[in-house]
Amino acid sequence: MPTLRQFEYLVTLADTGSFAQAARLTHASQPTLSQQVKALEDRLGVKLLERSTSGAILTPVGRSIVAKARKMLGDVRDIEALAKSAATGLVGTLRLGTTPTLGPYLLSPIIAELNRAAPGLKLHVREGIPDEQALALSRGELDVLLGPLPIGGDDLEVEPLFREPLQLVSAIDADLAARPVEPAMLAGRTLLSLDPRHHLHRQAREIAMAYDMLLSPDYEGTSLDSLHQIVASGLGLAVLPALYLRSDVGGTTGLAMLTVEGWTAHRSIALAWRRGASMQSGFRLIADHVQRAARAILTEPAADR
Repeated sequence: MPTLRQFEYLVTLADTGSFAQAARLTHASQPTLSQQVKALEDRLGVKLLERSTSGAILTPVGRSIVAKARKMLGDVRDIEALAKSAATGLVGTLRLGTTPTLGPYLLSPIIAELNRAAPGLKLHVREGIPDEQALALSRGELDVLLGPLPIGGDDLEVEPLFREPLQLVSAIDADLAARPVEPAMLAGRTLLSLDPRHHLHRQAREIAMAYDMLLSPDYEGTSLDSLHQIVASGLGLAVLPALYLRSDVGGTTGLAMLTVEGWTAHRSIALAWRRGASMQSGFRLIADHVQRAARAILTEPAADR
């Protein structure tokens, strides 16, 4: 049976018209290349080349075979590239779950970077409630999950990535704006938050308890944007993630960033997948992309938006 190497010799010879140059480009000796092309002719039972002292010219059937061989060798290179991508897991359609308090403000640059680094990878992003998505991951309905800790599941591998600061905000014309805030000044203030299914609500509740604030029972936001708007209208304070405040789709319009003495609130973000998953090497590469993108955003100078 003809070999890929023999077809590679033939195509290179067709491109150069010279046995010496073709041998040099294919890293073979000239006698080896000549013998292998002759063996290919014998195997196929046709004359592929007109040989002369000045080089080689393809016969008509040789030209047809070279055209098909060129395509075949290109397909082989594509297969090799696909296999190389598959070895890292960065190929195919990946079902990525994330929370609406994180994904929209972080994933855009990551998806663009991954498209460049792994063109064979397609991300199918699904937003949802963190605990529900952890369950979907365990059931195999998702391949990987990007979200705040804790991510529950005994069968899950969890890779912590970065800490995201949480910022206390008020309306821009609130009495606490534009001045240092001592913790005692927060006592009795109304703190607005998302609905209890979000991790951010639980953190807001802990912050409210720590600073003697009142977690509003009358308002539970459905998104960070709705929370942003209600705070900007002057109905209370809120805790918003730094990535949201620094993003083009979020921002700080109408908000004041309160400077609270001793404030260190943050949330930890992680990537999770099922333990023993065949694509875990690829998941770790995605984790590296996420980590770099988040750190770049969080360390750049903040701009008013």
